[in-house]
Amino acid sequence: MFLFCGRRSDRMKALLWDEDGFLLLYKRLDNGAFQWPRNEKEARLLSKEQFVWLMQGLSINQPRAIKKKIPSDAI
Repeated sequence: MFLFCGRRSDRMKALLWDEDGFLLLYKRLDNGAFQWPRNEKEARLLSKEQFVWLMQGLSINQPRAIKKKIPSDAI
């Protein structure tokens, strides 16, 4: 899947190869903007979870939902 975002960052297009052709998806946020890289250094591969966050207009740098517990004897 390839993702494309315009300058205003409130609209995104996705291009996906489906066995017999391309599928074009379009999403527009009513309020807010997608977090989108502005240069090559900011570009990266996304996990499925990060992709869902991006599509919801959230930051892809979310903290973990469940924090790892540090054993008391390790402190």
